[in-house]
Amino acid sequence: MAISFVDDGAELRRALLDEFRSAAADVRHAAADTDESLSGAVHDYRKGLRRARALFRLVDGELPKRDRREIDRALTEARRALGATRDHAVANDVLGEIAGDEERDIAKAVLDRAAETAQSSAEIKQLLAEGATRTAAQVELLEAVLPALVDWNVVVEGVRSTYGRARRARKAAKRSRHAFHAWRRRSKELAIQLDALARIAVPEIAELRNRIVASTDELGAAVDLLMARDFVRAHDNGKAGDLLARMLTRELDEKIREGRRSGREAFRKKPGALARKLTKVAKRDVMPVAPPPSIGDEEFAVT
Repeated sequence: MAISFVDDGAELRRALLDEFRSAAADVRHAAADTDESLSGAVHDYRKGLRRARALFRLVDGELPKRDRREIDRALTEARRALGATRDHAVANDVLGEIAGDEERDIAKAVLDRAAETAQSSAEIKQLLAEGATRTAAQVELLEAVLPALVDWNVVVEGVRSTYGRARRARKAAKRSRHAFHAWRRRSKELAIQLDALARIAVPEIAELRNRIVASTDELGAAVDLLMARDFVRAHDNGKAGDLLARMLTRELDEKIREGRRSGREAFRKKPGALARKLTKVAKRDVMPVAPPPSIGDEEFAVT
């Protein structure tokens, strides 16, 4: 009989812990690699934490509520600690590309004002080191509290939940710009989850993962505009800041419309349909192969 992660909970547990451990290692490496580019280190650090959190949500249904909340809070807080630094980097990129003379002057004034309260390099490095240490502790905690056997159905529910949240955020983005940002975040987490499962358990779902990525990969530009718009409002609430914010909002709204259209097909099906597909594909991939029928002393393969 064929054995797979679908019906071998111990192997599924080992593989998912290895994925989580790898994400924590990405965080550690980013925190230690600050010499060449501090902003690049922050980006890679936060990317590693997003991956860790997405992977954690595949198995958090197996944990006691107290442990589930503790790990989720630690990963979230480690990432948010450098959110302001990320906002400064995004704002520098977006506002630095503004073409109009008046708007460019306003953008420079906003960036100069924000730089006065920005975290220092030493503070950023300290936060990176602290976050990496805290993330490593979550690997040890998860390994200690995760049951010896991980149920495939719990993993499927983790994917179904992430997809459902992404799908609802996409619909809400028609009226809420920040829901659009939530859709982008959930889509990234969904792609991480599907990528891990495609590599360790069900290769066939790589196609679904690629569809999600292809339909949402361009959302980042719109999210950057949203973050830059909010950054301007936070650092200049006067008439000049409002002028710049309104200009960014017009460009943002057009990109949101384009993004929702491009993602319509990938998020058309309901979450339950995705869960059934994952289960069906997994079972098909591990169907035991029947031995060829025998006639006398000879065997004939069935084609």
